[in-house]
Amino acid sequence: MLKERIENHLKEPGNEIYKEEKEFAEKHQLLSNAESVIVKNPETRFANAYIERGNKETEEVLSQETPDFLNQPIDYFVKNIKEFMYLESEWFGIIGADAISFEFDDLFRTYDVMLGLKLPKKKAETIRSYLKRTLQGDSATFDLMFNQQDGLWELNFALDDLEGFKEDMTINDAYNLIYRYLFLLAETIEEVN
Repeated sequence: MLKERIENHLKEPGNEIYKEEKEFAEKHQLLSNAESVIVKNPETRFANAYIERGNKETEEVLSQETPDFLNQPIDYFVKNIKEFMYLESEWFGIIGADAISFEFDDLFRTYDVMLGLKLPKKKAETIRSYLKRTLQGDSATFDLMFNQQDGLWELNFALDDLEGFKEDMTINDAYNLIYRYLFLLAETIEEVN
């Protein structure tokens, strides 16, 4: 799945990728010696993303945002506790995610990540094992449920439990950390096949 998606991406004009995709392509010999790729700055990964802020209670769209919104510190959501953020990116297709929502949970005092994963139902044990092994902290938990109707895994976890999390990171940094984590999940599932 991941290998095929990266191969297809490398066939597109421009050959622009990021660190995660390049490392995977080199590891799996997807690049010829003559093939040159441009490794982009991770700060630009979500430059073309579709971003909305919404009301957590009503799910009403409050505003469609430009990528500049991603430069806000994540504590924006502590200060605006009734809001959540929804982000769609072309890069999510590579890792099998549809879109990723982000908010601050005022009860548990954590930054919550919510998404749908387009992975086969039969990969349940591999997904659960990866999450249990890689989420940090004594109270690290996650919610993982297969939605039969949509054919997606609904996954929720706390950003706070990811290695590399920092209280002072920007929203862009948070989404890059989430992307890398999900990329490594996709890579783990690829290798277990």
